[in-house]
Amino acid sequence: MLKFIFVLVFMFFFSFLKNFYWMVQNLIFLLTFIFMINLSSMNYFNYISYYFGLDMISYGLILLSFWICGLMLMASESVYLLNNHKSLFIFMILFLLLMLVLTFSSMSMFMFYLFFEASLIPTLFLILGWGYQPERLQAGIYLLFYTLLASLPLLIGIFYILNFMNTLSFTLLSNCFFMNMNLLYLSLVFAFLVKMPMFLVHLWLPKAHVEAPVSGSMILAGILLKLGGYGLLRMFSLLQISGMKFNYWWISISLVGGVLISLVCLRQTDLKALIAYSSVAHMGIVLSGLLTMSYWGLTGSYALMIAHGLCSSGLFCLANISYERMGSRSLLINKGLLNFMPSLSLWWFLLCSGNMAAPPSLNLLGEISLLNSIVAWSWVSLIMLSLLSFFSAAYSLYLFAYSQHGKVYSGIYFFSGGSLREFLLLMLHWLPLNLLILKSSFCMLWI
Repeated sequence: MLKFIFVLVFMFFFSFLKNFYWMVQNLIFLLTFIFMINLSSMNYFNYISYYFGLDMISYGLILLSFWICGLMLMASESVYLLNNHKSLFIFMILFLLLMLVLTFSSMSMFMFYLFFEASLIPTLFLILGWGYQPERLQAGIYLLFYTLLASLPLLIGIFYILNFMNTLSFTLLSNCFFMNMNLLYLSLVFAFLVKMPMFLVHLWLPKAHVEAPVSGSMILAGILLKLGGYGLLRMFSLLQISGMKFNYWWISISLVGGVLISLVCLRQTDLKALIAYSSVAHMGIVLSGLLTMSYWGLTGSYALMIAHGLCSSGLFCLANISYERMGSRSLLINKGLLNFMPSLSLWWFLLCSGNMAAPPSLNLLGEISLLNSIVAWSWVSLIMLSLLSFFSAAYSLYLFAYSQHGKVYSGIYFFSGGSLREFLLLMLHWLPLNLLILKSSFCMLWI
């Protein structure tokens, strides 16, 4: 694990060299493939040290982090062309990637907390430094306060466990069942519920997405929401008894909230806001499945987290491509794109169908598995799940139909196809999303 961390640390120097923008992106992709190849020799005793280690859950999320960060640089060509502090931009992305890799590979609960919080800082700088509207300041404050306020009890809970158990190593804590520690349960879980984000504490997410540049939206949707799910997967090995008592609260809120947010999606006119709210709905079903604490639920939530990271990130790229052409993200202006950019309409279709879990995508695998786990947990949840699935298809179709069909906005006087870079960017989102289902044992943790 240390070799990957060292490569990332030494890549910081490249960010200050002139004309090294694409070199850094190529190096990130090279590192991704080296990391991918390393799995072939991986058994359960590889990569374990006192501080850092890997298992299947963290392996998939680290791989996703490398992949999305490489694609972020590819999507942000405007930063490079306009020379908009590109050295600092590369530095922020590399720092964020390092923090994410350290978070997912931490073996100690305190180190996990430390890097979990540290990943907030470069995200905040991306939103404040390269965002579009003046409201980005408010969005940044929302992001900071929601996340920090919720994670203070987590820090207290971690120190309580240290006092109680004299260790914070995940491996040593995994068999400790804390009996009826109700307050401890709340303090350890709440930070991750906000980060997911659960309905009722989700307001920071649409704001942050709408104000963030395309790279900020990609990393938020692709990785930072997964930090919450990853934290819950790690924490529930300690909290099983309390979880059986209290989890139904969060599951109920998430399922009802998912349906309400899906209805909110159908009223959006901003492309980015629509995709951001659909993230909240998807994370609601991930959270519900994860909290059932069944094997189907845990593996399904992991698979859907990986799938959503690729799919949602690709949709934000598409929204940005339209924004760069049109100068607006409004659906009222982004109409009739089938006439305006016909070559991109296929990508809109493929990623929208992925967003509603159409067959060849990994989303389908995750959603079927989550449906299994939640219905097995309670038959009543079937009502909300059926509504959620229906409206999920409805807002994906709404997004596609409204943006591609209709009369072209009269302010546009020219035809514009996509560039090769944009097609490559979208293909690198879509291919893993649909190819991973062929080797679904990795995504379902059957290894």
